[in-house]
Amino acid sequence: MAADLRKLPALLLAILFSILVFAEGTRTWEQSKFEELSRGTANGVAIRSVGGLQLAPSFKQLYTSPSTYIWSIASDGDGNLFAAAGSPARVYVIDRDGKATPLLEPQELQVQALVVGKNGVIFAATSPDGKVYKLEPKTDSKRKKAGNTEPSAWTSSVYFDPGTKYIWDLQLDDKGNLYVATGDRGEIYRVSPSGEHTLFFKSDEVHIRVLAMDHKGNLIAGSDGSGLVYRISPAGDGFVLYSAPKREITALAIDEAGNIYAAAAGEKRASSLAPVTVTAINPVPAGPVPLLQVPGGLSPAPSSSPIMAFPAPGVGATGSEVYRIAPDGSPLRIWTSSTDLVYAMAFDQHGNLLAGTGNRGHIFAITGQDEFVDLIKAGATQITGFAKAPGGALYVSSSNLGKLFLIGPDAASEGTFESDVFDAHTFSRWGRGEFRGTGNVALFARSGNVDNPDRNWSPWSAVDLTKDLALPIPSARFMQWKAVLRAGTVPPRLDSMVVNYLPKNIAPEIDDVTVQPGMRYPQLPKQPNVDPANAATPAPVRDRDSIAVKWSAHDANDDDLTYSVYYRSDGQTRWLLLKDDVTDKYLSFDAGLLPDGGYTIRIVASDAPSHSPGEALTADKESSRFEVDTTPPQVENLTATVEQGKWIHVRFRAIDTFSPLKRAEYSVDAGDWQYIEPVDQISDSKTENYDFRIPLPEPEPDASGRTSSEVTGGDVEHVVVVRAYDRFDNMASAKALIR
Repeated sequence: MAADLRKLPALLLAILFSILVFAEGTRTWEQSKFEELSRGTANGVAIRSVGGLQLAPSFKQLYTSPSTYIWSIASDGDGNLFAAAGSPARVYVIDRDGKATPLLEPQELQVQALVVGKNGVIFAATSPDGKVYKLEPKTDSKRKKAGNTEPSAWTSSVYFDPGTKYIWDLQLDDKGNLYVATGDRGEIYRVSPSGEHTLFFKSDEVHIRVLAMDHKGNLIAGSDGSGLVYRISPAGDGFVLYSAPKREITALAIDEAGNIYAAAAGEKRASSLAPVTVTAINPVPAGPVPLLQVPGGLSPAPSSSPIMAFPAPGVGATGSEVYRIAPDGSPLRIWTSSTDLVYAMAFDQHGNLLAGTGNRGHIFAITGQDEFVDLIKAGATQITGFAKAPGGALYVSSSNLGKLFLIGPDAASEGTFESDVFDAHTFSRWGRGEFRGTGNVALFARSGNVDNPDRNWSPWSAVDLTKDLALPIPSARFMQWKAVLRAGTVPPRLDSMVVNYLPKNIAPEIDDVTVQPGMRYPQLPKQPNVDPANAATPAPVRDRDSIAVKWSAHDANDDDLTYSVYYRSDGQTRWLLLKDDVTDKYLSFDAGLLPDGGYTIRIVASDAPSHSPGEALTADKESSRFEVDTTPPQVENLTATVEQGKWIHVRFRAIDTFSPLKRAEYSVDAGDWQYIEPVDQISDSKTENYDFRIPLPEPEPDASGRTSSEVTGGDVEHVVVVRAYDRFDNMASAKALIR
């Protein structure tokens, strides 16, 4: 055999050696599902809910605001973008080049909402103690000369003061009427183009949070408190289209077909119509603001504040749902998330519904019922608004920090995705990758022996997709793969990635072996589809004729294990098999199988079920010494005599072949058992002598008043019974008759 091996090529020898060393079956790590891929890091790559990766829309940052929050954005026909911001309160205008100029710096804390009307007029609402400001270009010539970005080209004035703490949203209709959604009393005001205002709609909710206009001129409004979606006619007649399971309607959008999309968040209280008590973060002295993620800790806010806009993670963050309300009024939940809160919605150029969320800054494209694409993760905490941009693109705003982005209209030219770090749990050899996808996709891999890839892992190595996809990385415990998607004639897509690996076989380990004489494990019916390695050990029950053994073991490779149970008595060198091929981690057996004596149990664990013959590894562990004694002691030389007519003198000897005597008892004439001490007063020997006197029982009269001796005219008989126990509660008894 050695000669034959010398003739083998060196490469074949290396392969043979690796097979012997890595003696466990090949395993796979697959990533294709959304839950698996979402643990990775995507940059310019979108993750589909049905699984797989694709290029995301192009996404670039335009502007970073000195304000912490950007609450609302709107654009005009010239491609200028206007942003409502807070901390400090500002209205910015941002041109196509990303140059920003503040147009309004009010005294209030936040500019909460804005809309752009005809002729470039801007309406901006502030909070708290909200007012609506009107910003107008001075003249067309000055506006053109200033490029619509110079504050000197604009005038501002207070357009409407509703006398309320909160102004949440603004909406314009085709006639130029401005609708103002307020808080505290759940009112909507209408302000005509001439500046005259009326109370347009009064709800029984605390806050009207969002507004939209449908294609028939009806105002759509969403409330906080009961999560109601209203349809309000131009005459001010309101109808509840839908009562959401959630507490607050946070965003609205209406598609070309007239479907209304409503996002909702927060859990309803027991009484949804009553004012609610919520927690705000760092409310300011001048009045309550929405829940803001501001450094400085938590403190209570007034009872009428809604749960939005920006709860810190864990503060009111109960996830969101999106509903589609058809033109006939029928509702349908189409999207839900337990972690992401929807703050804004819009439609892209393809008609897909986009949802901007927090508190992870994700943008989702909702493509069907429970179907979506995780498009983008912005470098911010919340996505707060969308506005149309030239060429079918969209402007996007964020908060924490306040930033502006441009999304689309085209897909990114290149995107990368790095998987999460895979832990094989043991040193492993990496085999082939299995890639399923289309288009221009490049794959890379790296490995290391610490869980942080920045700590001296191997460099990224390209995987050759034209050959067998062998992963050119060193054997190690951890690995990671990367995909680079590049735009081309065929859109790039990765549907799944499978990594084959071979862990080095590691012998199992037995942690503990416990032996309990006098106990037994009950037989339990086998549970279907339950791995014996994970099955619970039943509680032992008392059984003096049995011995119970249990052990704990584990295998670093998660191999299936079988066990062999051996025993050896004191003084022996050979282990004797008690039971083989045990899959449970416990065993009971008849104590009578073992002669009286001291013993040790040995458990041998084998991972043979997971390996080829000859490649299995074993481990063993011995129990502590224990003793078996199933033979009762003997009672010898029992005598019982009457002395002086008043005493019974009892003598006997108890002998045990293995263990010391534990105790002895006697009974006279079936009376109660009485404890007796040995002659030397200590029960510590295999042989004990007993010598004691007890009073002779007085004859008891019967119903006629005569004793038994008077009735029979003869002697009275007494029966003395003694019994002795050894250390294992084996018992022997004897009796003597006295006349």
